[in-house]
Parts: sequence; structure tokens; C-alpha cells
Amino acid sequence: MTEPRLFVDQDLLANQPLTLTGNQHHYLAKVLRLGAGATVKLFNGRDGEWRAVIDHMTRQGAEMELTEQLRPQTPEPDLWLLFAPIKGKRVDTIAEKAGELGVSRIMPVITHRTVVSRVNVDRLRANAREAAEQCERLSVPEVTEPLDLRSAVGAWPRGRTLLFADERASATPIAQALQSLARESARPAAVLIGPEGGFTNEEKELVRSLADCVPVSLGPRLLRADTAVFAMLALWQAHQGDWRGGDAGWPD
Repeated sequence: MTEPRLFVDQDLLANQPLTLTGNQHHYLAKVLRLGAGATVKLFNGRDGEWRAVIDHMTRQGAEMELTEQLRPQTPEPDLWLLFAPIKGKRVDTIAEKAGELGVSRIMPVITHRTVVSRVNVDRLRANAREAAEQCERLSVPEVTEPLDLRSAVGAWPRGRTLLFADERASATPIAQALQSLARESARPAAVLIGPEGGFTNEEKELVRSLADCVPVSLGPRLLRADTAVFAMLALWQAHQGDWRGGDAGWPD
């Protein structure tokens, strides 16, 4: 059986004893039915990936010891996702796929036409964490509390490129924009996807007022919000992220 892989908050050091409790203990003991001698892969986003051996499986927790580091912590692309929450399970899929596609921060933003009044941030965090565990990345995306678009723009960090999916507008085709950006030195970036009803004209002007905003077009078809998210993240990874192979330009 493939070794289970779990994200933990604890520091990971050689020969360190560690106990997993709560849902993780239940998963190992009741779902996978693991016992003493079984091995588990652990990561925390800081210390790389480690193999741990279960010493004892008690009713209170899974007591284990770290035996070897499998991979050191390595830099990952610094890519944020800003998106207007949508209805139903598709919002969960956005968090899951963003985790798989290497996003470092997931930021729900509320726009004038956003139809969702409440966002279950804990569920989004769980989806992002489970995706990171399954796809073998060494970190878990941060998921922020929802904030309104004006606040996000007002607090925008200078030097972070914002790829703004501006549908039905005069904008550079996204592949062309990414090719131009790829010729520059690596810099942090973000993508912004609006609600299913689109941005208002006032919101478009607000976002375009940012010095680091790059309005882009996603082609002739009007995409659903979740489809636009996946398309933009995949294209960014292919042009600027860790899909390029070799040295992706990220600092050591």
C-alpha cells in the first residue's frame, strides 16, 4: 500500500518523537487500520518531507518517530489566486485544484456581483490541505478570510504582478502576456478571476489602476469562473512557474 502522506504543524527533526491525534489519528487507525511498524510521510511546509514509523497506536493518538528526511524543503513559485466565490461544490474544487496547481495563497474576494454571501473558509483550507497531501507538494496554500475587492486593491503589495482576467475587453492574450513576463526576472504574481456575472465597469477601472496590473484575455469563449481559474493557473505555471523544467528562476 502507498504510504499515507499528511501535513502536520509540528517541527520535523531526525529521531524526533511525534504524536498525531484527532482526525489524523482516526484516519490512520480507523480508516487505514495501521499499527506499529507502519510508515507515514509527513511534511510541514518548513522542514521538507520525512518518513515516520508508528511505534504505538493507542486510543489517544498515533505515537511515531521520524527516521529519515526524504526531501529537503525547496522554494516554490509565489503565486496568489484571487477569485470571487461561486455557488455549490465548484468553490471546493477551486481550492482543491489551486492546491494541486501550486498556488501559495488562496484569497476569496467579494465583488458587486458575487452571489455567495458566506464562504466556508475552514472547508476551503481542508480541501487545499488534502490536495497538497495527495499531489506531493511540500507546502499547503494559505487560505485567507474573504475581503472585498476594494480592500484587496488598496492593500496590494507593490512589485507583485496581477494578471487580471478582463473578459469582453481590450486586453493582451494571456499567452502573449506571459511570454513577455517570462523574459523578465522572476517576481511574485497573482491571478484575479471575477464572478459569474463579471466585474462592473467601476471595478475594472479600480483594478486597472494598479501599477502592477496586467489585463489579459482568455480567448473568444466566455468561460465559467472555475474554468477560468484552472486555465490561468495552468498557463502561468507553464510560462513562469515550475512546469518549465530545469531552473525556473526561483531563488535558493
